This record gives sequence, structure tokens and C-alpha cells, in this order.
Amino acid sequence: MKYFPTIGLEVHAELNTKSKMFCGCTNAPHASEVNTNVCPVCLAHPGTLPVPNKEAIEMVLRFGQAIGAQKADYSEFDRKNYFYPDIPKAYQISQYAFPFLTGGSLKGVELTRVHLEEDTARSGHENSEGSEVDFNRAGVPLMELVTEPVMHDSKTVGDFARELQLVLRTLGISDANMERGEMRVEANISISPVEGELGTKVEVKNLNSFKAVEAAIEYEIKRHTVALDNGEELTQETRGWDENTGKTFSQRSKETAKDYRYFPDPDIPKLKTSEIPDYHAAVLSEKIPKMPNEKRLELQNLGLSEQMIETLITDLELDTFFNAVVAILVDADPKATVLAANYISSDLKTVEGGATIMPAVFAELINLLHAGDIGSRGAKDLLPKLVGYTGTVKALAEAEGVMQNSSPEVLQQLIATVVADNQQQVEEYQSGKETVLKYLVGQGMKLSKGSANPALLEEMLKTEISK
Repeated sequence: MKYFPTIGLEVHAELNTKSKMFCGCTNAPHASEVNTNVCPVCLAHPGTLPVPNKEAIEMVLRFGQAIGAQKADYSEFDRKNYFYPDIPKAYQISQYAFPFLTGGSLKGVELTRVHLEEDTARSGHENSEGSEVDFNRAGVPLMELVTEPVMHDSKTVGDFARELQLVLRTLGISDANMERGEMRVEANISISPVEGELGTKVEVKNLNSFKAVEAAIEYEIKRHTVALDNGEELTQETRGWDENTGKTFSQRSKETAKDYRYFPDPDIPKLKTSEIPDYHAAVLSEKIPKMPNEKRLELQNLGLSEQMIETLITDLELDTFFNAVVAILVDADPKATVLAANYISSDLKTVEGGATIMPAVFAELINLLHAGDIGSRGAKDLLPKLVGYTGTVKALAEAEGVMQNSSPEVLQQLIATVVADNQQQVEEYQSGKETVLKYLVGQGMKLSKGSANPALLEEMLKTEISK
């Protein structure tokens, strides 16, 4: 029987604030020493009072601007009640009825809401005598995003999650490293024999990579399909993901909002975002950086390939470097910009310390390459020598002997040698085997140690042996 999958996501992202969400402790959840960034507030000592972090609120509101969400002027924090060792208060400060953001979309996926809450502590189970809890992460600002259930396959989900990570990094509000738990994806999956209808929903947690997100969804769709085909009844539940077996496993029955007994936190005043001090200056007047989709369109118009584009925009350091180089090449032939993108997205990445090359130095390299003063081999050989280099690239190219020689007299002597040493290949070309020309050009480049202008060499060689 044919079934129609429906998938929605809940994504948590730790925010890059200086301090935690409701106290002044340093926001450093990965500190090497356990329980060092803690205080009576995040340890829930009696009598302590939480104070919302303005920087975290502003980060969420900036995210809302980037995705076109509706900003709520009125918002409040709630207590989400449940007991677990990593929740010191036996409740989590979160948001329920009045989140900061509603609506918006990303990668064509509609969003339901975005709200703020505090992260939990981290439980460790390495000690054979019992579990240990590290409260360095307790109270870290956590942005939660909920999508509408509008995705229907694992690829769409994976693409959305990757784009979200890229947007968070572009805005500078989260590193969103999934392996470190800075971005966590939970997938809600159901299938139904009727298109447009929802089936029994299962939530899969513990997804710490994009690969795991996609694999878990594929596994659940197959599991649901087999169960329904066999006449079995599915249970609404929370399941975990086992990376080793490539399977999900049951953890507990799925809670509903009623189970958490949400109610407004009486210790935190209600919030009107328009009354946040310096809100307009800090958020509304601050220019949102170009979002990934806007960058893609601009780079497509420059003539870059899809692979180049994705390499550049997914690496913020490379992206920044490319933009600095393009600013210097602003009046250059568009082909020079494509050349720059090609070398930055491929060769520069392999150079140790390549990130320290000055944009002006790299731009000169591209100009020499584009003008035909140096060849591709010469440019690749020069790249490692440009790390920390502050002189002119032309002087370095001359010192290294990689400047291309376009002198007709010099090239003619080179061609004479190539023809004399490769009479068989010359005759093959003259008899109609045109592909052998590349071999002869290669021999000429080898003789010149890469210094000959390959385009001019090929043109002159072709003329010579066609006589």
C-alpha cells in the first residue's frame, strides 16, 4: 500500500551570548573543568531569582528579521514542569503561549514559532559507580525553532537543517556545531495512506549529525510502512537513534503540552520587546548580513558554478576572503572573479596558513593569472609562498621563474625543439589525428619548465606543423 510521510522538526540552537540565559555565569558549556561556570541561580538554590538575558532576546529577534517571522511585542516565560537529574529546578524556564517569533520561512519550509529557553545540564555515564552531572551547560540560552509539518522526505529535511545551520552562523548568533550539541534536531514523523492527513506521530531524538537526521527519518518511514502493512497499531512515542545499529529504539511515550503543566513563571516580568532598552538601535537599525539565498543569486550572476558557490557560502572565512578579493577586482573582467572563486574554493583550502594570505596579494595573483603573465601551474606553486608575503606577486613570480614567456622568438625556438624531438607525433597530427596536439603542447611546457604561455604556444605550434 502507498503511504505519504509527513515530517516536522524541532531544532534547538545554543546562542553565543557572553553569559547564561538567566544569570551572570559565563556561557561556556564545553569548559574542560566540570561545574566551574555555575552559581546559585543556575543551580536552583532556594531564594534565587532569574533575570532574562537581553543579548539572547536580541539574537532571537535578529533571527526573526532574517527569516521574515512576525515579532511579538508581548512575550512571557513559562515553567515547563518535568523531573530529570539534569534539571535542577524540576522545571525548565521556557516559552509556551507567547513566543518571541511566529511564522516565517526558510528554504521553502514554513515555521510555526521560535522561542527562548534555558538549556539543561549534561549527564555523563562514564563512571562505573554512577552517573555524573555537569552544570556548565545548565542555563545556557537555547533558541528553539518549530517547523510546520510540511516536509515529506529525508532530503528536504536535511537541506533545511543545513540551511538553518548556515543562517545561524551567518548571523553570528550560534556556532551550531551538531557534534558538540550546539544544534540539536528532533524529527516528528508520521505516515498516512491518505495524502494530506497525519498518521501516528513519533519523535526521534539524539540526532547529532545531518546524516543521522536523514537516516533516522528513512528508517522510521520504513518501520511505519512495515507495521501498517502488517496491520499493527503504531504508538505515539519518543524514540532515540542508535548510530551503531542504524536503528531507532523506544524511549518513552510521547508527552503532550498538558503533561508539562505549563504556567507563566511568576519570577520573571512580562516583556514588551518595544520597551527593551536600546532595542531599536541594537536590532532594528542593525543591518542584517546577506542571507545564503541572496548570496547564491549574486554568485550565480557572476557565473560561478554551483559547487563553487556552496563551498564559499558554507565556509564563512572563505566567504569573507572572497568578498575582500572581489572588492579589489571590482573593475576587472568578470572572468577574473570566476578565476578567484575557483582558486579560493579549491586550491587555497589546501594551503597551510592560506587564511592569512592578504586579499590584495591574492588579487594580484589572480590579475597576473588572468592576464596570462603566469600559468595555472605557476599560480599553484606560488600560493604557499604567499602566506605572510607582503611584497608584489610579480616580483615573487619573477624570482621563482614562473612568469609566462610570450616572446614569439623564444617560443619559436622552443617549437623547433619540440618538432625535432617528436617527429612521429607531428606526422600523426599532419595525417589528421588532432588530439596529439595537446601532447606536443605538453612537451613544450615541460621544456620551458612551465614558463611558456600555453595558449600562444599551442597557436604557434599548430601553425608551424600545419604548413
